[in-house]
Order: sequence, then structure tokens, then C-alpha cells
Amino acid sequence: MTFGQDWGWGCDGVTAKRLMDYYIDHGGNFIDTANIYTKGHSEKIIGDHLGSSPVKRHKLVLATKFCGTLFSGEPNAGGAGRKSILFNLEQSLRRLQTDYIDLYWMHFSDEHTPIDETMRALDDCVRAGKVRYIGFSDTPAWRCTQAQMLAQMHGWSPLVALQLEYSLLERTIEHELVPMAMEMGLGITPWSPLKGGILSAKYAADGTVNGHTPARGEWVSRAINDRTNAVTAALREFAQQSHCTPSQIALAWVRSRLGVSSTIIGARTLEQLADNIKSLDVHLHPSHAAKLEELTRPDPPFPQKFLPATRAVMHGGCEINGEHAEPWPLAPRTDNERH
Repeated sequence: MTFGQDWGWGCDGVTAKRLMDYYIDHGGNFIDTANIYTKGHSEKIIGDHLGSSPVKRHKLVLATKFCGTLFSGEPNAGGAGRKSILFNLEQSLRRLQTDYIDLYWMHFSDEHTPIDETMRALDDCVRAGKVRYIGFSDTPAWRCTQAQMLAQMHGWSPLVALQLEYSLLERTIEHELVPMAMEMGLGITPWSPLKGGILSAKYAADGTVNGHTPARGEWVSRAINDRTNAVTAALREFAQQSHCTPSQIALAWVRSRLGVSSTIIGARTLEQLADNIKSLDVHLHPSHAAKLEELTRPDPPFPQKFLPATRAVMHGGCEINGEHAEPWPLAPRTDNERH
């Protein structure tokens, strides 16, 4: 998403190629983009660099996305319908200069398209050899479950992964999407693990950097508040104690979370990329993890907030799968208890 300057805050093509080479040289093998990133320029930058090196392309897991449109006013140019999928796949293959996509994501949930049409079209793409695996991004848990069950019932290609926003400042996926992913066998690839750079702790309390407004504008400024400032203050403190950077602490936290298989980093400079990669050597101290949990624990919605209280109603006085349930005070008393 940071390859290309068409949106006002990315890097140029030369820098993007240096970033890719540095990443690959340090063991990276998963590159994620989308048809709409920087108006299609991101895919072209990647294709211009990898298309000339079949060996390098073969070693990489290359992912891109459909659903977003590059043609305003054309209703079939975006979304998750068959026409849009097939059209955008061909355009992505052309820009990326490759014969196949390793992981093809539905970028967003499309309320206007029946999910069986989407899954059947994606299965056709896999069977045609143009796509290896499929996944969903930014889609509710019930929709993912519906799609996965249809795939299992019909023998279509199943989902293998979810791409979701996940960071210390965005943890609501832990209520529905993470448990669903674990049950369905889906790997989670978090996007914006640094919340647009906020968790690098470079922003002041008013949302500026050295007095300047962030290039990403409201995406960053609207997320800065008292809670955010408390989290970044803790990251600065823990980074100093651990001899690393706040970004590395935040990325180490994401990497440690249940179900996370690969974290998507969006570096704009070589220095940012090098810093992010070094986070692989950082492991959270238990006291730091506990404090971050205290500062960022999300308030569960219904029914997650209600269900823990039902354990006693179902299994009061018992231990099930290692979890003990307290006796239910409203249960009928046994004969011994009556006497």
C-alpha cells in the first residue's frame, strides 16, 4: 500500500524495489498488495521488479485483492461478482507480470453479491491455474463461515486465510473473527499492526509529528486520544527497558497473538523496514504484556459478555476441559443438601 506516491504518502518506485530486495534478502517471502493500491501503481511496481526475475517470483508468495474499483461510475468494475472477479484478476496478472496469484483476497465484504457466486467464481480461478489459494479481508465472521461451509459442501476451493485490522489499538476481532478463524483453520494476517504509524510512538498528543499534520490525515488523527497516548507512553517505556523501539514492541505483541500467521508491515522507507524486521528478535516481557493487556483489553459485546456467567448454569460444580465452573446457586438442591 506504500508502493507509489499516487495517494500522497507512499514511496517512489526506486525505493519500493530497494525495499523488496532488502526484505527478500532478509528471508521475507510474502508480498501483499491490491488492485486499487496507489491506483494500480503498486501492482505495476511489483511486476516491473519481479517480472524480470522468474527465480525471485517463484520463491515469493504473492498476494493481491479484488473488490475495489479503478473505474468510477461502472457498477461491474468492482465488488465480488463473477464479472468483476475475472476482469480484475486478468488486470492484476498483467500489472504483476505473472501467470498466477498465490493468494487472492476478497478485499471487502460485498453485500450486493450472493456469497455462493463469489466462491464459485474463485473456485473457477483456482481450477484454471490462475490462483493458488483464496482468502477474505475485512469481512464479518458470519459471512466467512457461510462461505467456508458452502465451499465444503460443494467441493470448492476453501478459504485459507483472513486479512484483518489488528493491533494494540484495534482488538475487536478477538470477539468473533479470531475464534471463527481458529475453528475454521484460517490463518490471520493482520494489517495496520502499527495503526498507521501511531504505535511507533512518533506522534505528539495533538496528532502531529514535529508540528506537522500526518500525511495520512484523518486516518491517524481520529485515532489519537487519551487511551492512545497512554498506550504509546507505555510502549516508549517498555522499549527503553528492552533496548528496542516502540514499533518493535507493538509488532512483537501482534506476532504473539492467537491465530496470527504473518503480519503485514507497510514500510515506506528502508529504515522503517529494517526496524520492523528487527522486531522478530524482540519477545515481550511478561510484565510488559500484562500492562499492555490492561491498557488495551476490548470490552466484549453481547453475547460474549454474557456467556461466561452461563458456565455455572451448564456445568456448576464440575470441571470441563480443565475449566472449573462454580456451583449454580439457583440449581435444585440434592437430597443431602436438603437435610
